[in-house]
Amino acid sequence: MADDRGEYFDRLVDLDALAEFLEAELGPAEEFEVRRHEQGHSNETLFVDWGERELVLRRPPPGSTAETAHDVLREYAFVDALQDTAVPVPPTVTATDDHSIVGSDFYLMERVEGTVLRDREPESFADPDVRERVGTQLVDTLAEIHQVDPAAVGLDEFGHPTDYTERQVERWGKQLGWAFQVTAEERPVPELERLGEWLAEHCPANHPEGLVHGDYKLDNVLFGPDRPVELLAVFDWEMATRGDPRSDLGWMLSYWRDRTDPDPVVEELVTDFMAHPDYPTRRELVERWEDRTGLDYPDEHDQFYRALAVYKLAALGEMFYRRYLEGNADNPMYPKMEERVPALAERGIRIVEGEEPL
Repeated sequence: MADDRGEYFDRLVDLDALAEFLEAELGPAEEFEVRRHEQGHSNETLFVDWGERELVLRRPPPGSTAETAHDVLREYAFVDALQDTAVPVPPTVTATDDHSIVGSDFYLMERVEGTVLRDREPESFADPDVRERVGTQLVDTLAEIHQVDPAAVGLDEFGHPTDYTERQVERWGKQLGWAFQVTAEERPVPELERLGEWLAEHCPANHPEGLVHGDYKLDNVLFGPDRPVELLAVFDWEMATRGDPRSDLGWMLSYWRDRTDPDPVVEELVTDFMAHPDYPTRRELVERWEDRTGLDYPDEHDQFYRALAVYKLAALGEMFYRRYLEGNADNPMYPKMEERVPALAERGIRIVEGEEPL
């Protein structure tokens, strides 16, 4: 059994009920251990050892959530549908909407071993060829996602790709509204309203349509230990849908650092080691994506897509802040959103005013 129990951990899982479920699904096991993964910032991730099997359990955070957020069964549907495609995803195990087990929907997948580049660059990656390949593998895998035919893998019932970008602005405005119901009493963020208005006025009239990951960035993929380095798995599909592939690229670019960039405004979510000259620049990533997909990423729309990414990130941060204020989170980053979200809003304004170019 897990030895890191606490009040918040106990809200995430009923160990006895989970053990009974696993035995029914996978057969008996002599060893059973559950550990909470501390690095996630949205859905909760638990590492589950069941005998010799190393599994990952994904469930929503406890407490109330914004409408459409934290849909782990949707996440499971995408990961399961992509098993036999060129998109690398972890092997799925099972999913359930039976809340009597852990108190929410959840799913299980096999654990994939490797390296996630999050807080710093590991010493084994500090090599010119590895750095170059990290960037190219990252954007090439995104291109693979965007070349999947949703209908061919049974995902054509998800999402409404027409007018996707316009609805994204509206949706994340509503998410902000949910958060502001609680957080506005602590401090207002008028810059976010201004940014939302700019985005609503500058949505591209037309855009390509396809599969969209929704949260594609460097620390949501895993690299293997072999050389040349290979991207082995893409995680965190909770916002996946059919929509505008350019929004995925804009999201990825909003996290990617170039040498001339100002300091990141949310240090907990953005690192800057990829600003090293061995890594591809944002412009080079865009050109490679265009070459791989046959799609274009027009310069005149770049500000919209990167500003939309920052707007979404600010909305997520404000939702995190509400969860902290309500006592429904155990993440040291959440209270920092009191200052970080206004800083994100200011960054979004800088992007739309041309002060942070591609």
